[in-house]
Amino acid sequence: MTPVRSIVIDLDGVMWVGDDCIAGAGEGANRLAAAGCDVVFATNMSWLTVGEQQERLARCGVRPPTRVVTSAVAAASLLAPGDRVMVCGGDGIAEAVESAGAVVECFASDASPPAAGGDPAGDAVDAVVVGMDPSFDYAACRRAMRAVRAGARLIGTNHDPTYPTPAGLEVGGGAILAAVAAAAEAEPIMTGKPHGAIVSCVRAHLGPGAGIVIGDRPDSDGLLAEALGFEFALVLSGVTTPADLPVQPEPALVAEDLAAAVDALLAQAPS
Repeated sequence: MTPVRSIVIDLDGVMWVGDDCIAGAGEGANRLAAAGCDVVFATNMSWLTVGEQQERLARCGVRPPTRVVTSAVAAASLLAPGDRVMVCGGDGIAEAVESAGAVVECFASDASPPAAGGDPAGDAVDAVVVGMDPSFDYAACRRAMRAVRAGARLIGTNHDPTYPTPAGLEVGGGAILAAVAAAAEAEPIMTGKPHGAIVSCVRAHLGPGAGIVIGDRPDSDGLLAEALGFEFALVLSGVTTPADLPVQPEPALVAEDLAAAVDALLAQAPS
């Protein structure tokens, strides 16, 4: 590995698992910043707002300023001002949509009965943005599917089928997106890691030069590293376990957790 200045750090499975901060993760991020690294946090979790993610980082001991790029922000970057949007997700998506100048027309989880010939709210939207949604059910899938079949673009925040919690893996936004896409018989426009929209959002925060992505999922964090032209450091504190090794893309570094990854990165930095 070569010394790097740009660092992209995943959140779920790297900084925390569920509501529990991973020991040493906050101090590890602080050590990178203190060493002069340009640190950006990037997550495929679209449920929380950017501010809520920043509050969680603060609770883990990360010193501000903290720059957070979410898959919801990446999805909203594809919207035009005035676009009418159905949100299949939470406040993270709604905030990002409104920040882009688009309009949240309705939520797929709204408990209103469907019209006989369709769903009037669904028929009126330009895009359906799908992400993490614990309230997702058959009715929400029906509303989102009908909106897409009526001509709305289907935009997915991420493909991750699961995310880690202290009790084990939980259903992720990618599984919800797969249900809507199957019902609508449509190919979603993907925006979260490792896709182009979030790559552009991350690049906007970072200067030129070498970099590294630190994450727990090769299929999102590892591929994001490839898309950025960065190296990949895999941590085993989240979805990926030692039993899953080897993985592709092949990481330049495998560490137990973020603290251990930081130890390795700073040890190879020039004195």
